[in-house]
Amino acid sequence: MDTVKINLDEIKLGSVLAEDILANTQYPIAYKDTRVDRDMLMVFQAFNISMIPISKQSIESKKEVVYTKEIFKTDEQNFEKKLKTSVQKFKSEFSNWEAGSKVDIVKARDIVMPLIDEMITDRTKIFTLNDYADSREYIYHHSVAVALVAAVIANKMKYNKGDVLQIATAALLADCGMAKISKRIRMKPGALNEFEFKEIMNHPLHSLKMVKDIPILKQEMKLAIFQHHEKLDGSGYPNRVKGDSITQVAHIIAIADVFHAMTSERLYKPKESVFKVVEVIRESAFGKYRIDVVQALLASVADLPLGTVVELSNGLIGTIVYTNNNLITRPTVKIEHSGEIIDLSLKRNIFIHRVHI
Repeated sequence: MDTVKINLDEIKLGSVLAEDILANTQYPIAYKDTRVDRDMLMVFQAFNISMIPISKQSIESKKEVVYTKEIFKTDEQNFEKKLKTSVQKFKSEFSNWEAGSKVDIVKARDIVMPLIDEMITDRTKIFTLNDYADSREYIYHHSVAVALVAAVIANKMKYNKGDVLQIATAALLADCGMAKISKRIRMKPGALNEFEFKEIMNHPLHSLKMVKDIPILKQEMKLAIFQHHEKLDGSGYPNRVKGDSITQVAHIIAIADVFHAMTSERLYKPKESVFKVVEVIRESAFGKYRIDVVQALLASVADLPLGTVVELSNGLIGTIVYTNNNLITRPTVKIEHSGEIIDLSLKRNIFIHRVHI
C-alpha cells in the first residue's frame, strides 16, 4: 500500500489510515485501515499529531471532503441556528396553547425533526444545548432540549427511527400543559408555596388532555406524557404510581427532563456541569428511575473517546488518556501544560466541568 503523509489541516474525511497511530499510549489511538472521521480528527488535534499517514489510493477518491478547522465551527453555527429556530417555533405554539388553541402535532413534529439526526450522529451537541439558552425563556428551551436528549437516549436503547421520532415528539409535548398554569407561578424566581406546587403538579394531566385525541401519536406516548414525573418508588406525581406501572418511555422523558433541568441556568440557580449532573443522577436513580434508561444516558453523555480535550472543575485543561469502563464519568486525564496525570476516579473532589468541542 502506497503511503503519503498528509497535514492534519488538509486531510480528507473518508481517507484511510496507512498505519496505526500511537501517541504515548498503551494502545493506538487510531488503527491502520480505519477511515478518518471527524471524531478521529478531534483526537489527532488533542494529541498534537500534525502529519497523518494515509493510503495514497484512498486520497485519490473523488468522494472525500477536504477537512479544515472551519468545518466544526460551521457545523456548530448551523446547529445553533436550527436550534434557535426550533425554540422560537415552540414558543409560538406555546403561546397558541395559552390562548386556547389545540396542539398541532405536525408542527410539533417539525420542530424536532431537523435536529434529531444531528444529535444522534454527534452526541457532543448535548454539551452545547445550554450554551444558547436564555433563562428568561427557560420553558421553551427546556421542552426542545428534553425532546433532543430523549431522542439520543431512545436511539441508544435501540428504538427504531419511527419510535425515536415519536418519543422526541412526546418529550417536546410533555410540558405543553404548563400553558394552562398561571404565568406568575411558572415564572416565579424562587420556591413555590404549597398551592403553587399543587398547580404545577397538575400539568401532566393538562398535557394529557391536550394530546389525548391526536390519532397519530401512539397511546404509549400519551401515557408517557402523563407519567413523566412518576417514580418507581411511588414518590412522583400526579398519581403516585409505582414500579412496572410506569412505562419505559415515561422514564426516558423523565431522565431527559431531569438531566436538562439540572444542567440549565435558571432564574434562581446557575447551571451545573454535565458530568456532575450525570453522576448525581446515577447515584440517586436507584428506586426512582429504570437503571437501563440511566445507563443509556451515561453511555450517551459520559463515554468520551480518548483524545477528547476537557476542562476540569479546578480550571485545568487536559486530554482524556484512559477511560474506566466502570466509572465512565471519571476518566484519567493528562494535564495540558504540566503533563500531570490525574485519575478522576481517585480524585472525587475534581470532575469534568465541560468538554472542549
